[in-house]
Amino acid sequence: MRTIKLVVSYDGSCYHGFQKQKDYVTIQSVLEEKLAMLCGEPVVIAGSGRTDAGVHALAQTVTLTTKGRIPCTNMVRASRRLLPRDIVVLSAEEMPEVFHARFSACWKAYEYRVLCAAAPDPFRARYTWQMPETLDVEAMNEAAALLLGTHDFSAFRSSGSVDSSPVKTIYEAGWRKEGSELVFRIAGDGFVYHMVRNIVWSLVQVGLGKRSKEDFAAELRAQRCEFLNEPAPAEGLYLAEVCYKPYPER
Repeated sequence: MRTIKLVVSYDGSCYHGFQKQKDYVTIQSVLEEKLAMLCGEPVVIAGSGRTDAGVHALAQTVTLTTKGRIPCTNMVRASRRLLPRDIVVLSAEEMPEVFHARFSACWKAYEYRVLCAAAPDPFRARYTWQMPETLDVEAMNEAAALLLGTHDFSAFRSSGSVDSSPVKTIYEAGWRKEGSELVFRIAGDGFVYHMVRNIVWSLVQVGLGKRSKEDFAAELRAQRCEFLNEPAPAEGLYLAEVCYKPYPER
């Protein structure tokens, strides 16, 4: 059996998330159907993690095992003809049998995009959180800096998640301007359910002047349901990177 690592990019707008679900079209279900055609046998893939309905991926990692002999370079090229235009296999690589997309990962990075504009942009409606207000980026970055290090993120975990440790280490967190958009990038050794979207929502409240840096610090020390919080819209979120080596020291 061969273990194949694929890096996949997708627009999640038309899918009910990554994970296969009965009666819903998901990224996993489409990938498994089309990759089975390439491998000449049923295929089950494992992803580095789930993405919710409407969430996108710049570089999601998946693994599969197969007896099929199609070369990895041919797998990438042939997948372009079979997959819908909103799912693209960027690369394919044969890996040791023990490699697993999720369990072998050392850290991940997400990006979240916000468009502040007087009028909504219909062409970016599926790819950004749009708002008419102006945000204080400096204040948001001061609050985001508090995320660095190891914390219990119970306060930023939505209900309905799987039972896993809420203690995570964050290596990078900050906002930058990219054209007319604000982009938040966060990298860590793991994330709990809705953690990034909940963090973004709270940081935006800081940017709007509705909460202070001190308020955000108190939220970081709190437990779930101790303060008002809600996930930022799914369409602004992107799984940006999944890495299988330790986070580089800076």
